[in-house]
Amino acid sequence: MIRIGLTGWGDQEDLYPNRTQAKDKLRLYGQYFSTVEVDSSFYAVQPRDRMARWASETPESFSFIVKAYQGMTGHLRGKPYFTSTSEMYKAFRESLEPVIEAGKMQAALFQYPPWFECNRDNVNELREVKLRMEGIPCVIEFRHQSWYADNMRERTLHFLKEQGWIHSVCDEPQAGPGSIPIVPVATDSRMTLVRMHGRNVSGWQQNGASNWRETRYLYRYNEQELSEWKVYLEQLQEQSEDVFVIFNNNSAGDAATNAQMMMELLGQPIKPFPDRTEPEKEEGPEQLELF
Repeated sequence: MIRIGLTGWGDQEDLYPNRTQAKDKLRLYGQYFSTVEVDSSFYAVQPRDRMARWASETPESFSFIVKAYQGMTGHLRGKPYFTSTSEMYKAFRESLEPVIEAGKMQAALFQYPPWFECNRDNVNELREVKLRMEGIPCVIEFRHQSWYADNMRERTLHFLKEQGWIHSVCDEPQAGPGSIPIVPVATDSRMTLVRMHGRNVSGWQQNGASNWRETRYLYRYNEQELSEWKVYLEQLQEQSEDVFVIFNNNSAGDAATNAQMMMELLGQPIKPFPDRTEPEKEEGPEQLELF
């Protein structure tokens, strides 16, 4: 099965009627897509009660891909919030429990930074992470080309299979060592994750700029590009029982539209977005039902 979703639900304005409150958005999101990537967990380990609420607000068949906290992948800058690595992992695992209990936990996503190169120390780090996350499916995404260099690609993929890592296959700008090529190979027979980041080369290189959020994922895929990816997805489906596709090209709100374009190419049913161009009606005084 190929399942399509987006990174987060709060900023996907195409999905919601005007004036939709934040507390109602996930419930509405679940009417359009069957999976979502939780991005807020990267910035802070989410409270259990919040994760439980999210699980309760989604359909029974819905699933979550939860991004690992930034301190777990080497992104953290400044003073650590947790006093130890063990405490950090314990808090993250406990935050996932309500989603696991609801049967909606698909995987934890470990996205490593561009400076996480293919070397012995980092390979050992990945072994340790898998031990700390034992029992929870884990996806890995690299951002440094060294993992897929000609002399390392097959060794990397073999290592991921051996260690039980689920491969994240990415579409992203080809912008030097800090980006990876499309490698449509599954390392787990149950699941493969695909993340669609767009192809904005200049924006991809602006990670340190003040407006990087507005430019990094500024891209809209055209039908030909998505048709090419349809072929990749069909290849991956032959290797994995389930393929999850997450559209992350949302700097200008293109992710939801592209996600539905892909669903149409795959022959999946879609629900039309609400018409946000219609003026909002003024609500008059409530009329009593007399007859």
